[in-house]
Amino acid sequence: MEKTLFDKYGGFSTVSKVVLTLYDRLLEDDDVGPFFDDVDLPRLIDHQTKFVSSLMGGPASFTDDHIERAHRGMQIEDHQFDRLKEIVAEVLTDFDVEDPDIAAILGEFEARRALLIETPNDN
Repeated sequence: MEKTLFDKYGGFSTVSKVVLTLYDRLLEDDDVGPFFDDVDLPRLIDHQTKFVSSLMGGPASFTDDHIERAHRGMQIEDHQFDRLKEIVAEVLTDFDVEDPDIAAILGEFEARRALLIETPNDN
């Protein structure tokens, strides 16, 4: 049986370190940092650790409905989503995640773009 990316890279222990590093960088970024100004960061980091774990084949799971509801009304734009993906790629690179695996994880993020980006007709 083939290992999941979650298992390959060390499970929750590694994913939690990745997510903590990710949020350090996101908070410093001018494009995406402001989205986290009034957020309960410990709670968000816990959710994101589970979410990223699920993207990597881990045991946690999030429905599309849950993701869409959590981001409704945030007015996230495509360039901000693209910046998020750039930062995710940088962090994964820093954790020695292999390029094909980074592409797979970013593909999972990309598959959910429409859940986060509101078009004018979404109101």
